[in-house]
Amino acid sequence: MSTDGLVKDGKDGKDGRKNVVIVGGGAAGMSCAHTLAQHPDKFKVTIIERMSVLGGQATSIPIDENKYGTSWMNDGVQGGSPAFKHTINFFEKYGHKQQDVRLQVSFGQGQDSFWTNCFPSHLVDRFSGDIRKFGKVLKIIKYTMPVLGLVPIRIMLRMFFFNKEFGDKMVFPLIALFLGTGNQTANVSCAILERLFDDPNMKLWDYDPETLLPNLPLMVTFPHLSEFYAQWADDLRSKGVTIRTNTDVRSILKRDPKSGIVLQTAPFDPEDKPGGGGTGLGMQNKNTPATTETYDELVLCILADDAKKLLGKTSTWKERFVLGGAKFFDDITITHSDADYFQKNFETRFRDELCAPPKSQQQADQIAFSKNEQPGPDGEVAGYRPMYYTHSYPEDMHKIEMAFDCTNYQHQFRQDPVDRGAPPAPHKSPVPYENHVFQSIFLDKTNSHLWTIDQIDESKIIERKWWHQLGHRWQHYVRVVPNMMFINKPGGATRTTFAGSWTLVNMHEMACVSGIAAAYRLGAEYEVFDDFAEDLLKKYLLISHGVRYKGGKEKRG
Repeated sequence: MSTDGLVKDGKDGKDGRKNVVIVGGGAAGMSCAHTLAQHPDKFKVTIIERMSVLGGQATSIPIDENKYGTSWMNDGVQGGSPAFKHTINFFEKYGHKQQDVRLQVSFGQGQDSFWTNCFPSHLVDRFSGDIRKFGKVLKIIKYTMPVLGLVPIRIMLRMFFFNKEFGDKMVFPLIALFLGTGNQTANVSCAILERLFDDPNMKLWDYDPETLLPNLPLMVTFPHLSEFYAQWADDLRSKGVTIRTNTDVRSILKRDPKSGIVLQTAPFDPEDKPGGGGTGLGMQNKNTPATTETYDELVLCILADDAKKLLGKTSTWKERFVLGGAKFFDDITITHSDADYFQKNFETRFRDELCAPPKSQQQADQIAFSKNEQPGPDGEVAGYRPMYYTHSYPEDMHKIEMAFDCTNYQHQFRQDPVDRGAPPAPHKSPVPYENHVFQSIFLDKTNSHLWTIDQIDESKIIERKWWHQLGHRWQHYVRVVPNMMFINKPGGATRTTFAGSWTLVNMHEMACVSGIAAAYRLGAEYEVFDDFAEDLLKKYLLISHGVRYKGGKEKRG
C-alpha cells in the first residue's frame, strides 16, 4: 500500500486555489466540503445537489403535532450506534444532540416464529444450540477472513449445519433490519456479519450467547436532520462554499490533467414525476439549456450506478468494472398511522403465550419489565414497546417486510421540546396507540407481488417515499470494496474521487468518513477529536484508498 497518494499543494485555479466540485449533498458530500472548507486558502469548493434539500436520505418531514404529539419526524435515517463518532461530532458542532434509547425489537409473528430482545421466547429456547454455535462460527470467520469472509451467509449457514429455520427466522431478519440489506441478506458476505458483532468501529451491539441479540442495548436517535443539514449548509456558505440545490449534473465531458473536469449542469425539479409507474424521484427539463463548467477536481458523492452513468464515455474500464459491481434495489417506505395494519402483521403487545418460562432471575426481571411491573436497566421506563419490526412472507422466508414504530423510537415523540444542548425533558404523556406513527418498508420492487401495501388504510398514509438502496451482496466485497483504491485518483489521470456509504457499508457514519477521506486525499487536514473516530478513518483510507493515514491536527480548544 502506498504511503503517498495525497494531492500535493499544486494549486490549479486562477486565484491559486484548487477548484473542487462535489456532486451530491448528502452526508458524504457535506463531510467532504466541511473538511475542505477548513482550508479556504487552498480550496474553492462547490456542492451540486439535484434535490431541493441537503442530507440525501437523512431528511425530516412535518407531521400534525396535535394528532401525533410532535411536529416533525426523521423519515429516512433515524438513529444508530453511540460509536458513530463523526456523525455525533457534526451534530454537536451545530448545537444538536442525539438522544439515548434502549433498543427493543420484535421479529416474526406467532409462537413458532416470534422472538425479541425484551423477554425470553420459545424460538430462542428452541435454537439455543444454534445461537451458541453461531458465536463460535463468528470467531472462525474472523480468523479466516480473506476466505470465509467472502462466503454468502446462506452458504455459511449450510456449511456449519445450522437449522434452516434459525437462518430464516433469526439471522436473516436481524441482519436485514439493522444493515438495511433487506431481501438481499442471504447473499450478504460473512465479513459483514462478523463485523456487525465484533468490529469496534462498526458493531451495533455485542453478540449474546444466550439470546443472540442482547437485552435492551443502548442506541441513539438522531435530532431534527433537516434542520441540522440546513444549519450545516449555512455555516459552509459562510466559509465560502458554494452550494447549489435543484441542479443536476447532466453530463461529464472531460476528465484529464490538461482540461481538468468539464461538465454540464441544468436545473432539476424534484417534484416533477416521471410517468409510467416510476419511483417519482424527479426529472430534468430536457428543453433547458445546459451550462458548461470547469473544475480542477471532482468528488462524486452519489450512488455507484448513478456515478457510472454520469461518467459515461469518460469512464475508465476500471471504473466501469468497480462501479458496475454495486447492485441497488428500489424500495418504498410508507409512513402511516394505521395501527390496525400494524397489529395485524406484527407482535406489538406482550402476550403470555409468546413468553417462554424464565431460566434465571435476569429473565424473570425481563418479563416483569415487559409486563410494566418494574423498570429496566438504568431506570428505563417499564414496558414492552418495540421500535423495530420484521416479518417474513410465508411464500418466501428470505423475503421480509421491515417496519418501525417511530413513536416508540424517535425521542421527540416522548420528550417535550428543550433548548438544544439541554438535558432531555421529562417524558410526555404517552401518545394513544391509534395515533402512533409507523413506517412500513416494502423491499425490492421486483417482488411487489408479495407486498401487503394495499392493506394499509389510504386515509392514514402520511407519506410515500421511494429509496434506491444498496444490496450488500457478497459480490460487493469481491468486486467493489477491495478495488475502490484503484479508481480513487485525486490529482491523477481522472482527477476523480468517490465517496458514499456504498463504498463499504450502508451507514450514515460511513458516509461521513468516506467524505472526510476524500478531502484528506485532496490535501485537507483531518481534525483529531477522538481516538476511536481517528482509527476508523485510518482503516477506511487503507481499504478504500490504499494509502496510510499520516496523522491529523489536534482539535483546538
